[in-house]
Amino acid sequence: MRSPDERAPYPASDKTALKEHIVSWLVLIVSGVLEAVWATALGKSEGFTRLAPSVVFGVSLVLSMAGLAYAMRELPVGTSYAVWVGIGAALTVAYGMWSGAEAVSLARILLLVGIVGCVVGLKVLH
Repeated sequence: MRSPDERAPYPASDKTALKEHIVSWLVLIVSGVLEAVWATALGKSEGFTRLAPSVVFGVSLVLSMAGLAYAMRELPVGTSYAVWVGIGAALTVAYGMWSGAEAVSLARILLLVGIVGCVVGLKVLH
């Protein structure tokens, strides 16, 4: 029978790889949040005619893409992209509902919960 360390995806002797994996997931989550920031800022920029939202859009877009690229060095491309989009989409819609810009309904909330559940499922099954 193998020891628990041998069954783990990252044996105790490879703590550096485990740390890199965890950092990649954290960076991916932050990048997904930044996706929601740039999507919201893009809408508020009114076609890039408003300076502040346009600057927020540009900075958050670059940081979000850089974080996604960083995470994809360690994580599978499909999982990374789906998690990134899922976080960004769910937060963008949630912000729209919270701010009153979008309608709130039980069906929309359940669909958002479904997106989050699928994203968590991709992480768990990774």
